[in-house]
Amino acid sequence: MADESADHLSSPGETAERPGAITLARHGEPALSRKVRFNAPAYGEWWARYEEGGLLPGQTPPESLKATARRAGVMIASTRRRSIETATAVADGKAFATDPLFIEAPLPPPPWPRWIKMSPKHWGFFARFWWWFFDHHAGQESRAQAEVRADQAADLLIDLSKNGQEVLLVAHGFFNTMIGLSLQKRGLKKTQDQGFKYWCVKRFERP
Repeated sequence: MADESADHLSSPGETAERPGAITLARHGEPALSRKVRFNAPAYGEWWARYEEGGLLPGQTPPESLKATARRAGVMIASTRRRSIETATAVADGKAFATDPLFIEAPLPPPPWPRWIKMSPKHWGFFARFWWWFFDHHAGQESRAQAEVRADQAADLLIDLSKNGQEVLLVAHGFFNTMIGLSLQKRGLKKTQDQGFKYWCVKRFERP
């Protein structure tokens, strides 16, 4: 069951000696097919549908992720449907908050000729490369703006973990990576990294 935002969340009153762990989980596999090839404008349309869509039916969350959800004192999802459905699948009825602070960084396709056609996987790679290294954001969120947002997200997660409770965020692959970099800049150590596949997690703790 999802609440509308994470703003109201607070840690228990007594301060623990050690902050709780922070786990960043990627959502499950979306329903939108990747077995297509198209040009840059069509990829932009495909990505817009991806952002609105939910999960492919029939998936089973990893038991390890469900165990993390059971331990978590706070659980948050981004406001994207695929994140909310993932959080619902792992929460087993446990309440969680949603917050747009954690949505994925944008993926505007580079302004390449229409005759260039590729799969969503390859368009995603080049779109992220152009966004990251050439500041191509097409009027959407820039890399610099996303880095500020990632810092804000990291600060919120750290604040929620201060009193010893574990925090689980169910969000998106690349922006989770950006949050992880911000957590490490703030002194947390990555203690688990399952990569970038669906349902995978990255875990951070104070040394």
